[in-house]
Amino acid sequence: MMSAESIKTASAVYFTLLKDKVIDENSEHFQAYFDPDVRQTVLLMADESGTFIIESPKRIQLVVQPTGSVFATNFTHMKDRHKQVETKKHFHLMSVVIMAFLAGIDRNQAAKIRTKREGISFYTLERQVNDVIMNWDSLLKAKPDFGEEEKIDMRDVVTTWKYMEVDTDDYGARKANRRTRIGLIASAMRLLETEGLIVILDREDIPKAIPKQELFERIEYLYHDYDRYEMFKELMKTEEEDQHAKNTSN
Repeated sequence: MMSAESIKTASAVYFTLLKDKVIDENSEHFQAYFDPDVRQTVLLMADESGTFIIESPKRIQLVVQPTGSVFATNFTHMKDRHKQVETKKHFHLMSVVIMAFLAGIDRNQAAKIRTKREGISFYTLERQVNDVIMNWDSLLKAKPDFGEEEKIDMRDVVTTWKYMEVDTDDYGARKANRRTRIGLIASAMRLLETEGLIVILDREDIPKAIPKQELFERIEYLYHDYDRYEMFKELMKTEEEDQHAKNTSN
């Protein structure tokens, strides 16, 4: 039977994870977690509340399961928490932006090192998202039901993006303007920043997102287990990337 002390320690670890989402090796809770009784209790608490733990050599992370969690948030809750998510249309477009960002950094080791060091500027991300959506636009013309199988309203996403302004002339209003592409990208990246997964730097009027190690661990230990992530990642390829992949494999 677990001791009261183990349960008390496990509760401290779990509620710290709920608050901070991540515990790193410098935290007093990190070593405490790996006591067998404490770990078992934390895992039980996580399972019962619809969350689970990602363990890596230097960090443990708490992640909410997409369904059945007492901490799961639906669109309304997300809208309350993140005021920048105005409508479902914005939510879907921001999901595309985030997925393009993840697909951009989840490549080979060289790409990971480069993006950890240099990040991806919002303007580069805008070009990547635009390439993807223009590719989807071409596919829709040849196959009008493209996206139905993946349960994505492609036509709405493509049309909304195509008619958004890239930027505004007023830099002060730029990042707050969710109706421009750069404003939308800024909103999407703030969602990742709020979760502690990226750092946003804003130097010389060129904002950029730098992925943190926590995000790479999330991708490796979590997203790679989801078929839908791999399906989305496949959708993020452009014709140019497809051709490059075919040439590489030949």
